[in-house]
Amino acid sequence: MGEKSHALTHIRNAEASDLVVVQQISADAYIGAYVPVLGYIPQPAEEDYSTRIARHDVWIIERDGHAVGVAVLEARPDHLLVYSIAVRPTEQRRGYGRALLVFADQRAVAIGVPEIRLFTNTRMKRNIALYRSHGVVEIGVRPHPNRSGQSVVDMARRANPSLVHG
Repeated sequence: MGEKSHALTHIRNAEASDLVVVQQISADAYIGAYVPVLGYIPQPAEEDYSTRIARHDVWIIERDGHAVGVAVLEARPDHLLVYSIAVRPTEQRRGYGRALLVFADQRAVAIGVPEIRLFTNTRMKRNIALYRSHGVVEIGVRPHPNRSGQSVVDMARRANPSLVHG
């Protein structure tokens, strides 16, 4: 904890020059977490993020100038979709994922939508528990859009303006 409080943490929009680091963090985070449970590499691990970066949907959290995590946040008419949150495996369990979820609240408030939404494979019990611990609730289950026979759980929470500072 002491190390975290002394580090300078900053969240910024990704730029085209960040493409390699965005893809690497996403691949490292998703492959390590999903392959042992699901047996395959999920789409966010192999995606080309250049279009999302150009749309300003990709955010990087840095500690002391080094990228430690990525959030992909899609503005929708009535919510902010948290498409992806990925933290370098060596930096996990240090609060960066939580910081990116708080940042999603800030973005939702900034763009004037009342809630954040996300989805994950129903077999990713650890993810579901983590999101629940952050006040995100399950709102439905549907067939996986790309994997026959699998399901995803849709989750949401009201954007919390009290988390927005300044």
